[in-house]
Amino acid sequence: MSLPLLSLITFLPIIGVFLILLMDSKDRELIRLTSLLVSTIVFFISLPLYFNFDSHTYDMQFVEKLRWIPSFGINYYIGIDGISLFLILLATFLTPISVLASWHVTKNVKEYMIAMLTLETAMVGVFVSLDAFLFFVFWELMLIPMYLLIGIWGGPRRVYATIKFFLYTTAGSVFMFLAIIGLYFLNYRATDEYTFSLLEFYRLDLSFAVQFWLFIAFFLAFAIKVPMFPFHTWLPDAHVEAPTAGSVILAGVLLKMGTYGFIRFCLPLFPEVSYAFIPVISWMAIVGIIYGALVALVQDDLKKLVAYSSVSHLGFVMLGIFAFNIQGIEGSITQMVNHGLSTGALFLIVGMLYERRHTRMIADFGGLTKRIPVFAIFFMIVTLSSIGLPGLNGFVGEFLILVGTFKSRILYASIATSGIVLAAVYMLWMFQRVMFNEITHEENKMLKDISKRELVILIPIVFLIFWIGIYPNSLLRKMDTSVNHLLMQIGEKANIVSVAQGQKNPNQLKHNSIPKIDIVSESKQEW
Repeated sequence: MSLPLLSLITFLPIIGVFLILLMDSKDRELIRLTSLLVSTIVFFISLPLYFNFDSHTYDMQFVEKLRWIPSFGINYYIGIDGISLFLILLATFLTPISVLASWHVTKNVKEYMIAMLTLETAMVGVFVSLDAFLFFVFWELMLIPMYLLIGIWGGPRRVYATIKFFLYTTAGSVFMFLAIIGLYFLNYRATDEYTFSLLEFYRLDLSFAVQFWLFIAFFLAFAIKVPMFPFHTWLPDAHVEAPTAGSVILAGVLLKMGTYGFIRFCLPLFPEVSYAFIPVISWMAIVGIIYGALVALVQDDLKKLVAYSSVSHLGFVMLGIFAFNIQGIEGSITQMVNHGLSTGALFLIVGMLYERRHTRMIADFGGLTKRIPVFAIFFMIVTLSSIGLPGLNGFVGEFLILVGTFKSRILYASIATSGIVLAAVYMLWMFQRVMFNEITHEENKMLKDISKRELVILIPIVFLIFWIGIYPNSLLRKMDTSVNHLLMQIGEKANIVSVAQGQKNPNQLKHNSIPKIDIVSESKQEW
């Protein structure tokens, strides 16, 4: 019997929770070490997913399926493909880093680490679930520890930010749950079988009207989670009030649940409506790109600036997904990983500065390169990564997204490109004001350079920033077959492939203004 690797990765953090529950709350150092050890073990256990992943098949891999609630057709059904692989690795990579970044947390350390490990289980569970009911359980489970992390260990306005975060995400979840129940009964009507299997749902032949209403329900849930403009207003408050580790996990992984949901649910389940919504979602993404960048430009709080940059960066991800070609979608998946690394590192760096100065106001810094030169080097690398400098990871995702969007709609790509220019403006201007110029505050003359713990936190992230930027095929080759299959799957369901080939069919008038699907294997192209 093969090792249930996915179950081990998903639930080992919960075993860590039970170990911590047995410990005395006063033994903070042991609790921290246990949390770090468990989360690090989970990361190393997750590495075989990458090395043993078969990039030549689109079938789900490492599949586990057990009967859970058979009377309702609910199963414990998990597995991964090239689309979910790197999001799982991102979650298991950022969790031990976030735990290590929380070493100075002194308030309710036991409860804090329990929330962190529970959150890891929920995050991984979302990305491995192939049963829609199980997916929803993990989706909702994620809300509880994040609610606690912001509400208990957050800033002065943490209660307001927590309630806003919870209300927004719960409202979206209600619509998604109703849509899942709808698919459940539609599948029963079509097959005479009760099941929540996502792969079975993919086989449903739904009318355009049914697709429309179900798409709207899922869209609300995922658009809020991304968050897309104008559903983004909860995000800056949550980021600003969350503790450093909470911001890292929120930006690094939780926001990707929304973009992942569009790829896993909306595109293959509702292909015709997804095509019809290309203009709407593309313009929402473009507005988010420009709006997020402009608002970030005028921020005087470092953390709020990084928070609004997420709105802009994730607009690019959505634009790539709805380019409906392999360059756009692979660029979006790559950019999900890149954003998790770069923005996660930015929040870590802001947290490190806050620990030294107990302020996040840009005006309170200046001239720091003279006092903390090694720290400044790491800060500069992460800043350049965030603006997409060639040779670093951010360039790869943005380049592929823009290539895919240009092939789909030149106008969309042309306008969205302004977001890259604006990102360079607000990030480099911020870096100049914080790290250069003269030291105007006496407190800045006493700052200590980067510590060993901070080096351990940042070096792995910087290594991946360079690795992905120099050798992106280490990601692209693994997701290539899965993305090709996704495009072929939604194209055949919506009869778009024949349209792209110039053949007449009843859907041609409906989709005559929609870009042709591009099913060209990335493996046939050289990066």
